[in-house]
Amino acid sequence: MRTFVKFCGLTDASHVAEVPAGGAGGFVIDVPQSPRNLPADRVAELIEKLPSEAEAWAVVVRPSVELIRRLFDEVGVDRIQVYGDVPSGLEFLEVHHLVPSVPIPTTSAGGTDPAIPPAEDFPRIHLDSAGQPVPGGSGVRPDWEVCARLVDAHPGRKMVLAGGLTPENVADALATVRPWGVDVSSGIESAPGVKDLEKMRAFVRAVEEFERGHA
Repeated sequence: MRTFVKFCGLTDASHVAEVPAGGAGGFVIDVPQSPRNLPADRVAELIEKLPSEAEAWAVVVRPSVELIRRLFDEVGVDRIQVYGDVPSGLEFLEVHHLVPSVPIPTTSAGGTDPAIPPAEDFPRIHLDSAGQPVPGGSGVRPDWEVCARLVDAHPGRKMVLAGGLTPENVADALATVRPWGVDVSSGIESAPGVKDLEKMRAFVRAVEEFERGHA
């Protein structure tokens, strides 16, 4: 697939193995209110089950420098998706492998679009719904028109669209927003925090069918 696909909120080894090649598995760490939360040592075990051509992403909220370094050095993640502020005091390569999540309004109020962090610091950007109490897996869709304007305004940026994606609507999202990648969590679950293998596979099929129709 040309489209980067991230399965987020993974908690089970059998689901980790479904991450498509060239994509990523996301693990929620140190967010106790999330039904997808895992301790760091469990994530280290699950990373070993990822396909060799997939990345491991940690998903964190307002992390400390110490947590970021532990996730890179001890847990072995490739990138860290950050909700909230990125702490100061990090080295360039550490910053370069962070993925800031930019909060996108769910309805366009006609105001100024959200600011996108600079490409020289953050080569990848995550776009998710604003105002969610538990980042990752809210199932709430951001305003796709706002997301599309941001994609158009920053050509070449690797933007990953999240929020409310499902096997049924991902093709529409790709056609409307034209993101570099997509991120799904609750849309491939049978219950909060419980991934559904058939929905995971259907999501990948939907992306592949969209790409075949837009080759």
